[in-house]
Amino acid sequence: MSAKISGLYPPDPDWTAGHLRHVVEFALELFGPDRLMFGSDWPVAELGGGYVKVRTELSALFDQLSPAGRDAVLGGTATRWYALRA
Repeated sequence: MSAKISGLYPPDPDWTAGHLRHVVEFALELFGPDRLMFGSDWPVAELGGGYVKVRTELSALFDQLSPAGRDAVLGGTATRWYALRA
């Protein structure tokens, strides 16, 4: 089982990583970075400030992970889960 970090932000472009910190930390506690993956949630992300906003704010949270954990969330988990070629 895995989960996507996606669509957690409100439809308000003024949200910050701090608004999602507790949810992302809880997901990391439950699943660990090896079973979580970043999801862009495009085009719905446009309602929350756009893809760049989503990526920037969530990256601030993912940057607190180890390099291996960050790599897993930002691509490694999806590569394994969807059997993609790296």
